[in-house]
Amino acid sequence: MNGKLVIFSAPSGTGKSTIINYLMGEHKELGLTFSVSATSRPPRGTEQDGVEYHFLSPEDFRARIERGDFLEYNEVYHDRFYGTLRSEVEDRLAKGQNVVLDVDVDGGCRIKEKYGDRAIAVFVMPPSIDALRMRLESRGTDDAATIAKRLERAEYEMSFAARYDRVVVNDVLDDAKADALKVLTEFL
Repeated sequence: MNGKLVIFSAPSGTGKSTIINYLMGEHKELGLTFSVSATSRPPRGTEQDGVEYHFLSPEDFRARIERGDFLEYNEVYHDRFYGTLRSEVEDRLAKGQNVVLDVDVDGGCRIKEKYGDRAIAVFVMPPSIDALRMRLESRGTDDAATIAKRLERAEYEMSFAARYDRVVVNDVLDDAKADALKVLTEFL
């Protein structure tokens, strides 16, 4: 029995990772496994290869693109790639696992097109741009210029929401968790 794909996308600061962690940690009955993305950036802090990311050199990343190893990828900055390895997904699906992907909107749409009804694409939406601004500012990790860039990117990403199968608005986190659980329970 083949597994299914669960695609999550959202602007930074929306709570997507919190929702994914909740679903994977608190709802083992869903049979979820997380697809580890690849990147050409170096590890930060205590990050480990194969845990947070598959860390590749820019040259190796390009070679894998040429071989068709990625379901989707994006060059965010010069020589700074992020992508989803086909083997990360296909091996797990073949084992009957339900695979969770945390990808940007472009990648999410491309993967949904490839997998059709075997995938559900869930967009986590902030209640408003102002609420997202407050969340990003309260983190205290970014300066004003970085927050402005993130908000500009968020508006672009939010324009993709209608292309997703389901939208979960994260205004109240517990409600968003419950909504996401309902979506996945119905799909899986």
